[in-house]
Amino acid sequence: MRPLRLALLAALVAAAPAAQAQPPQPAAAGEAAAPSAIDLLFEDNHFETTAPGSTIRYRYRRFSGIADGPFGPPVEDTVREIVAAGPSPETRNLTVEAYTGERRLPTARYENMSGNPLLAQFLEYHTLDLGKALKGNPRYLKNAIRKALRDAASVTPAEVEVQGVKQKGWRVEIRPFLDDPVKDKLRGFDTLTYTFVVSPAVPGEIVSIDVQATAPDGGTLYRETLTYEPSVG
Repeated sequence: MRPLRLALLAALVAAAPAAQAQPPQPAAAGEAAAPSAIDLLFEDNHFETTAPGSTIRYRYRRFSGIADGPFGPPVEDTVREIVAAGPSPETRNLTVEAYTGERRLPTARYENMSGNPLLAQFLEYHTLDLGKALKGNPRYLKNAIRKALRDAASVTPAEVEVQGVKQKGWRVEIRPFLDDPVKDKLRGFDTLTYTFVVSPAVPGEIVSIDVQATAPDGGTLYRETLTYEPSVG
C-alpha cells in the first residue's frame, strides 16, 4: 500500500473503538460472495482502466429542506479529477479541482495513487460542514462513519447505466447514526443514509455518492450527491 493511500485509508477507516465486525454472509449457490466495503471503496485499483491524460468530471449537488437553515440555498457545482501517469503502470498522479467561484477549494494533488482519493475528500468536507451545522465535533461523525463502513455496511450488486449501456457494479450503504447513543442531539440527522455506487466500467470507479437525511414528515431534511458524468445510472 502506497504511503499516501495508506494515510487516506487511515483517515476514514483507521481503528477506532468498535464492536466486533460482523462475519461475512455466505453467498447463495452460484453467486460470488460480495466484496467488503473497505475493499471496494479503498483497496481496489480504481484507475486500472483509466488512461493517463484523462479528465474525470463529476456533478455535485447539495440541498436542505431546513428553511433559513445553516446549509443555505441549494448548490450545484462541478468537480474535475485530472489523471496523469504515476511512477508505475498501476498508479496515477491526480489533480482534483473541486467547485468553482467562491466555493472553490484549494487544488488537491495526489501522487502514486491506485485508489480514488475523491471519496475521502468528499467525506472530509462533508463531516466538517455537518459538524459546523450541528455544532458538534466532526471527529465524532467520522468515527461513526468509520465504524459503519467496517462493521455494518450493506454491499449488494448494482446495475449502472453508462452512456446507454448497462454495466455491473456494487452498491455500499450505511446508516451510521441510526442507533447513535446521542441521536437526540443530531436534530433529525440520525436518519442519514450514505450510499456509494462503484463500477469498473466508470473511470475512477466512483459512479455516485449519495447522502440523505429524511424529515419526520417524509420530506428531505438534507441531501448531498456527487455523480460521475456522463452517467445516467
